[in-house]
Amino acid sequence: MIGVSGVRGVVGDNLTPELLVNLGQAFGTWVESGKVVVGRDTRTSGDMVKHAVFSGLLSAGCRIVDVGVCGTPSAAMMIKELGADGGIVISASHNPIEWNALKFFRDDGVYLTQEQGRELLDIYYGGDSRKVGYDKLHAVEFDDRANENHLSRVMKLVDVPALKRRKFRVAVDCCNGAGSPLALEFMDRVGCVASSIYCDLNGLFLRNPEPTRKNVVKLLDVVKSHGADIGFAQDADADRIAVISEKGEYVGEDYSLAFVAKYILSHNPGPVATNLSTTRMLDDVAHEYGCEVIRTPVGEVNVAEAMIKSGAVVGGEGNGGVIDPRVHYGRDALAGMALILQYMLETGKTVSQLAAEMPVYHMSKQKVECSRRRVAPVLRRIAEEGGGKVDTRDGVKLDFESGWVHVRPSNTEPIVRVYSEAETQAEADALADRYREMVEKLVEDER
Repeated sequence: MIGVSGVRGVVGDNLTPELLVNLGQAFGTWVESGKVVVGRDTRTSGDMVKHAVFSGLLSAGCRIVDVGVCGTPSAAMMIKELGADGGIVISASHNPIEWNALKFFRDDGVYLTQEQGRELLDIYYGGDSRKVGYDKLHAVEFDDRANENHLSRVMKLVDVPALKRRKFRVAVDCCNGAGSPLALEFMDRVGCVASSIYCDLNGLFLRNPEPTRKNVVKLLDVVKSHGADIGFAQDADADRIAVISEKGEYVGEDYSLAFVAKYILSHNPGPVATNLSTTRMLDDVAHEYGCEVIRTPVGEVNVAEAMIKSGAVVGGEGNGGVIDPRVHYGRDALAGMALILQYMLETGKTVSQLAAEMPVYHMSKQKVECSRRRVAPVLRRIAEEGGGKVDTRDGVKLDFESGWVHVRPSNTEPIVRVYSEAETQAEADALADRYREMVEKLVEDER
């Protein structure tokens, strides 16, 4: 899978050492043999992938700074911190453990744009990567400050003395992923009483990494049994966060961004940026403070670019990806956790009370297996026959008065996603079912 989110594949199948070396060489050529930061998550395939990428980068004359095992946002921040020319994070994020991936970043620590990604792939497919001689090969440097650098930025967002006095009880599930030590260290420094599960760096994912309701059922029990004020579930590379209420109920990923946006806008009104698949709840929150919402195609870089251009004060994606530009123009689970705790502190309200104040919408998220070559004609037919107000910037989004449906190819898997939202769950499910069935029929017709 090659797209706006990088290059992903199954280890031992299509993500081979040869591919990784060649991609490393191509990226090394794209940064003109410059300095490259490399970090990785906890997957057991990480060392194999890292050394193959190192080989490609070194052969292109790059200076490598290895920042070790850390979350994607932590590694991305080090690119600008170290004055590097780019970076690669080795992580398949929410994908299952058999997957791994390369995420490519430019010198400001933001993902490559689509145009920059095409430039990189032109080098890769053209086979004209740089190959330097023995006298231009550099030793790999190591820098272990990524977590501390990240933590110090996030700590500035919150009232540490007040949080220490409040002593929130927090349950944390990090999927044994790269964000585990950082999440626990933050809880300790702000005086939270933490109950943790799956917070080891052993790379064994004891649940599916995506922090959806069905994947975090153990955390729901931990919240209830430990009397926690809130539960947080991360994905494997710590750029997404889902919220669990004090009642042990899954509030979800969509509320993560909505909570943070409401807190930030209450202090500093300004533009908000998010993607086309994010809940209308965010529009209602922004409208409350007289603020504009800028919608972009799905993909963190698209949201980040819109934020930079508009001067947005907050942004992110409805999958639990919170972006606070005071920290970094990238999705950041730690920042999301910190800001939600600060929101609870200042309002004196529980998660359930905060959620009850939000506009009520319901989403349905479905998918259909579909190869890339079949996607275009399927989307074309839906745009022509689907009804509603049509937006084709990213797949097809159809807006109706009472809801919307977004049909688009995944950036990370060979599937078409069908997301819908309406004022009741039944309406959202019916909307998603209708268009999923349409996609399935169209895919079958294309065979």
